[in-house]
Amino acid sequence: MTRTRSIFQTERVALGVTSFRKELGLSHPRYSGRDVIMDHHVSTIKPRRIQNQNVIYRLERRRISSGKAGTHWHQVRVFHQNVFPNFTVVNVEKPPCFLRKFSPDGRFFIAFSSDQTSLEIYEYQGCQAAEDLLQGYEGEILSNGNDQRSVNIRGRLFERFFVLLHITNVAANGEHLNRECSLFTDDCRCVIVGSAAYLPDEPHPPFYEVYRNSESVTPNPRSPLEDYSLHIIDLHTGRLCDTRTFKCDKVVLSHNQGLYLYKNILAILSVQQQTIHVFQVTPEGTFIDVRTIGRFCYEDDLLTVSAVFPEVQRDSQTGMANPFRDPFINSLKHRLLVYLWRRAEQDGSAMAKRRFFQYFDQLRQLRMWKMQLLDENHLFIKYTSEDVVTLRVTDPSQASFFVVYNMVTTEVIAVFENTSDELLELFENFCDLFRNAALHSEVQFPCSASSNNFARQIQRRTCGITCVLAVIPARLHMSCRKIETVPLLFIAISSAVHCQDLKYLLNQLGNHFRTFG
Repeated sequence: MTRTRSIFQTERVALGVTSFRKELGLSHPRYSGRDVIMDHHVSTIKPRRIQNQNVIYRLERRRISSGKAGTHWHQVRVFHQNVFPNFTVVNVEKPPCFLRKFSPDGRFFIAFSSDQTSLEIYEYQGCQAAEDLLQGYEGEILSNGNDQRSVNIRGRLFERFFVLLHITNVAANGEHLNRECSLFTDDCRCVIVGSAAYLPDEPHPPFYEVYRNSESVTPNPRSPLEDYSLHIIDLHTGRLCDTRTFKCDKVVLSHNQGLYLYKNILAILSVQQQTIHVFQVTPEGTFIDVRTIGRFCYEDDLLTVSAVFPEVQRDSQTGMANPFRDPFINSLKHRLLVYLWRRAEQDGSAMAKRRFFQYFDQLRQLRMWKMQLLDENHLFIKYTSEDVVTLRVTDPSQASFFVVYNMVTTEVIAVFENTSDELLELFENFCDLFRNAALHSEVQFPCSASSNNFARQIQRRTCGITCVLAVIPARLHMSCRKIETVPLLFIAISSAVHCQDLKYLLNQLGNHFRTFG
């Protein structure tokens, strides 16, 4: 199928000069006849004049000129050319802990204790906190000097910028915090962290604790079972507000892959039990159960099932229920199969129905691997084979399906294969909606191929359509993060080389702390 208007392909032959310049975001140069040196063989156009970049000039211009309507944020962003990191301190001494990240509002900085049982909360003091400490120091870098002043600066710089507010003991019963798992609420009041503890080989957990429904997967040494806990801590008071536990389960905590926070809705994927737990996070920092999606989609589905299978209700009341041996198909899987069957019927051909019956058993064996929230009501779920889910097979080219599911109406909205051109086009044009890039700020400038001309050009030069088809399925289901745009990394403001230098510096946050001039 021929794909058109792909942002990863540029049919430059078909584009005129005007269309090509518009696609690249370039304005047409304006010049008069006197700007051109008339020659029968050469026409020379004067280079475009660069605007005055002096900070005093820009401040005065901002004071006396309001600018065009709707351009306020763009005018403010230009000042990052004048205010930027201009001093680097190498090998700053830090407390014996694992530094993690800032809160979205920049007020707090969290770290994990060296034994990974406690959360340390620091308050950021601002870029001026070390002004007196660095006063009179010339140059742009303080390297590994052995003189008394250099040693003094490296030893005191961290405590100048960050003041320890609270140390909250979180993990208990042999659990350890996962350093790669942390989510901030939208009001920057609380942080959610996860902990886990390995299950001992002896005594082995009961069979029906491991297999709680007919969709449960078989654990193996590559994907062992653990006891998990999710904790929510108040950053202002350091108080542990609430905890939810998941015993004998498999939840991928690293890089927030198994949990997703959208506004005040938290979704957690239990890979072992093939269940999605949905909670509401209150402003006070507590978890409220909203729904559980998997074996059932509605809370009263058990009553409906018991009308057909009375033993299900009877066993549940007597405590002898064995959902692993349920005679019916998992409710969420049933909705997926119904959607595919209806799509085969709408196709109108006998071949489509034959294909459905041909692959019916394979479709029934699909298991949930990843999920994310698209908004408060819709889930984006990735299904693949059980071997991939349990890490027996690490080949990313395995067939998989992406499902859009409405939690409120319990309907499957759409199903895409991992090779779907339609899914690729959606991801190309609406990448920022998949990662919620503009969710936590009034105005942001995310840099992606679907919203930024520079990123689009780089993507075209470095990745062809074949590469894209292989990479996109792996990039989908982006882990939950609070994405904050950094104007200093915007190519329209800074040069590409300058952006690369800043990215390197930001990646070295654990060893480098920058001050602003």
